[in-house]
Amino acid sequence: MNQAQPLANPSATRFTPYDVAEHLRTPDEMAAYLDAWLEEAPDDVAGLARALGDIARAKGMTQVAKDTGLSRESLYRALSADGNPSFATVLKVTKALGLRLHAHAVACEG
Repeated sequence: MNQAQPLANPSATRFTPYDVAEHLRTPDEMAAYLDAWLEEAPDDVAGLARALGDIARAKGMTQVAKDTGLSRESLYRALSADGNPSFATVLKVTKALGLRLHAHAVACEG
């Protein structure tokens, strides 16, 4: 009879949190990530702020702060889960990230 052996020390298993910023390597990946947020959750303002924050961290928050003229601390706050960035901040950040927001017409329901 073949019995499975228990793990030697199950409490030694370590998990690291997933950070999407570590996987956004190219401008195309960053743009696709932001597009996905805008497409899948267009009314989720906090989600959009977090997505911009993820991309900013991937690019380097210090450089984004320098390019926007905003402090790193204010960017971290504005682009966090609890942040509520002004539209001016969103535009500054997208420009600093080398991204542009686009609009397209959608079919009206009703």
